[in-house]
Amino acid sequence: MGGHDSGSHPQFTGLAKYFNSYTIIGRRNCVLATYASLLAIGLFFKLKPKKQAAVTEK
Repeated sequence: MGGHDSGSHPQFTGLAKYFNSYTIIGRRNCVLATYASLLAIGLFFKLKPKKQAAVTEK
């Protein structure tokens, strides 16, 4: 009858244990990693030093 069938659930190892599309936790981790990488790229370009224009004498 109805019950927990442990034979049908795959056992993940390595990165697949944390980043997979089969579990809610795995999906959440994928979303958080995506947001974190987008934030890091945004901060990199925002905080990158600006190039200074060359000073020319007239």
